[in-house]
Amino acid sequence: MRVLLGGIIVSLGLWTLPVQAQQVTNTQVEAMVEALRLAAPKTGKTNDGLYSAWQITPGIIPSWSKQCIGRELTPQELEASPAKAREIVSCITRRELQKQYAASSNNEITAIRRTACWWMTGSTSGCSSSSTATYVQTVLDFYQQQSAKKPARQVSTSGNYRPQAPKK
Repeated sequence: MRVLLGGIIVSLGLWTLPVQAQQVTNTQVEAMVEALRLAAPKTGKTNDGLYSAWQITPGIIPSWSKQCIGRELTPQELEASPAKAREIVSCITRRELQKQYAASSNNEITAIRRTACWWMTGSTSGCSSSSTATYVQTVLDFYQQQSAKKPARQVSTSGNYRPQAPKK
């Protein structure tokens, strides 16, 4: 009887725990990074004040680069190195996607929308109207296209990535 009662108590305790956010996968991050790049504003100006293929504002570049690669980059250094830009954008995107998965109870579409909104405005809400809504939808569309193209990946015990067979 005690064992049964103990099992019920443990089950109830586990049931009331908050939902744990799933870890975002490398495939999800890669798809989001590419979606942000594809949706980046096309100003048509050479010196539009935004940097890299992701059109990043200059003021955030030193902070993001310090967080992600351990040293501050200038906007010009970021612009000159597409590989560093992708590395930094991937790092920041992973962090934000993880937060948004947790905030949305692991709802992928909501997490993508909230991350796109944050990327454009610095806030995860308020992007349901005007040009920001169009931007968020564009990012989501590109994300879904990129996700459909990429096979799922898993990390091997050596830390290297290897393709995973598609699920049927």
